[in-house]
Amino acid sequence: MRTARRYLAREIYRSCTVVLLALIGLFTFFALVDDLDNLGGKFTIWALFYIQALALPTRLYDLLPIGLLIGAILALAGLAQRNELVILRVSGVSGMRLLGMLWIVTIPAVIGATMLSEWVTPAAEIKGGEANLTYRGKAGNGRLESGYWFKEPTKDGGSRTINILTLGGSGAVGGITLYEFRKDQELIALSKADRGVFSNGDLVMENVVENRIAPDAVDALDKADPPKDAILQVIKMPRRVLDTTLTPERLLARVLTPERMSVVTLLDYIDYLRHNNLQYDRQVVALWRKAVYPFTLLVMMTIAAPVAFMQTRRGGVGAKVFIGILVGVAFFMCNQLALNVGMLSHWPPWLTALGPNAIALLLAFGALTMMEYRHAISRNFAQRAPWSKSPV
Repeated sequence: MRTARRYLAREIYRSCTVVLLALIGLFTFFALVDDLDNLGGKFTIWALFYIQALALPTRLYDLLPIGLLIGAILALAGLAQRNELVILRVSGVSGMRLLGMLWIVTIPAVIGATMLSEWVTPAAEIKGGEANLTYRGKAGNGRLESGYWFKEPTKDGGSRTINILTLGGSGAVGGITLYEFRKDQELIALSKADRGVFSNGDLVMENVVENRIAPDAVDALDKADPPKDAILQVIKMPRRVLDTTLTPERLLARVLTPERMSVVTLLDYIDYLRHNNLQYDRQVVALWRKAVYPFTLLVMMTIAAPVAFMQTRRGGVGAKVFIGILVGVAFFMCNQLALNVGMLSHWPPWLTALGPNAIALLLAFGALTMMEYRHAISRNFAQRAPWSKSPV
């Protein structure tokens, strides 16, 4: 069986490699053509190639389930057409045992996908964001026209809101606006800084202009009785050190989509959002989907397994392979659609992540069982309804 598994693994991974190279090349070509109109200034042709090269790990992570499905179907169809799988069946390998072999073959892909998700893809996305900032002047996702917004509590029970216009590399930021509030959400001060940098848990702001509001300003305006001191004081500082819970990693987490973060970064960002009473449902769903991603690869292999039981001598192998690929692609699209539907319908995160995979796995198991025991089902149906033809 070890020899059979190695042979299956070699055939499947050979087909998957060809399919993934074709898919990645196709999507990269379309992305290059789409970005040609943006060339100019710092964004040269070499910068375009560099940014697209940094996007390759993300494309590989996104296309791996489809590539594994199509590659496995093509490999199993080829083995079935050459009657090589018949030898395994004659030697006593049942359908479930063959499925177990295919799952074992998938383990290296699962390990590789986990490493890609946890280390390679986040690092490539961070480098890609920095490259976009350098050559295009924009960071990508998560940015409003006014920049990036963060909220956190202060030690005295109040809160502060930080607006950052641009993000740079190595924790550097630009265009900082700081709103500080009391417990009752009254504005204490409004500060602006040209630039800043995160260092040792602090935000060091430079060229700061602080507008500090007097504590009795609201009462003075309400009673129309001007106080002795000025209601608003303008203070200019060359440098201000702000103790903050923000870190460069959390800044980058704000830029990246949740699916592109590592599990450690995602857990830290969820804790930050929960601690600051911010919405984190999207991040929780992404965490579940990352946990289910290896299971998705096993589901793809399970969908491909019934191809091993095709009756190739009757012809129509190409049509059956096409139907198998179509079913797998439809499942993959439904799995992606379930994210948006689940968020809009407020489904539990585990249901949004596991639901499509569980349904596809049950259907694939049903198809595999029917093809494994089709002769027994035909005989049983013929005994019960001898006047009709077998439906299998």
